[in-house]
Amino acid sequence: MTGYPAQAYSELNTWQKRMQQKPSLLNRFARRVQTRLNALLPEKVHQALTTAIKQMVRGVLFGSMQITRKALSEGALQERETLVRKRIRYYRNTAAAEGAVTGAGGFLLGLADFPLLLSLKLKLLFDIAALYGYDVRDYTERLYLLHIFQLAFSSQHTRNEVYQRIADWETYRQTLPTDVNEFDWRTFQQEYRDYIDLAKMAQLIPVIGAAVGAIANYRLLEQLGETAINCYRMRWFSAENIN
Repeated sequence: MTGYPAQAYSELNTWQKRMQQKPSLLNRFARRVQTRLNALLPEKVHQALTTAIKQMVRGVLFGSMQITRKALSEGALQERETLVRKRIRYYRNTAAAEGAVTGAGGFLLGLADFPLLLSLKLKLLFDIAALYGYDVRDYTERLYLLHIFQLAFSSQHTRNEVYQRIADWETYRQTLPTDVNEFDWRTFQQEYRDYIDLAKMAQLIPVIGAAVGAIANYRLLEQLGETAINCYRMRWFSAENIN
């Protein structure tokens, strides 16, 4: 293996090692603090948050399925990833602009950034899946997108667990529930909320909100894009029997 595939495979190996790292002391401390803070929230609040995020994600998942591009049937890895990175830049810049506007608009407009950003992230994943040749009309492919999302925005402890599922996806997908309602939405919303809390809370502060919103959204979309690229690289090389 030479050229671009060799470079991509080397980058993938580096990323895989990072995904499998043990939680650091700081990671474990942050997780304990966040767990205690979550324990202070009434159960009704947790249920409300879970339901809200579940409905938002479901709405985007099934709505985007109707407007997403057709899966790309042909193309070398380099050609596909050139197109993928163009889409990442587009969504990243859109998210940064949206974060700047909502961050400058005060508390209420800042809160509106949450569902808007979530929508952009999931639409980006739909586009990336299609460019790698996967048909998101397949229910398991949509769940794969949620696992990518979890991998990008979770604590290292949860990231280790999710990575193992993605690394052995063809086997794991056989065990998936047939109903999307059976997905672990509670963990999904809690990990996501915990991960972005600090970055996004600062967006609600007057004066600096616009700058914080733009930078935070830019980095979050960049991180999601790189995570998706490497997740699909794993499937690409696996299909090529390169492990």
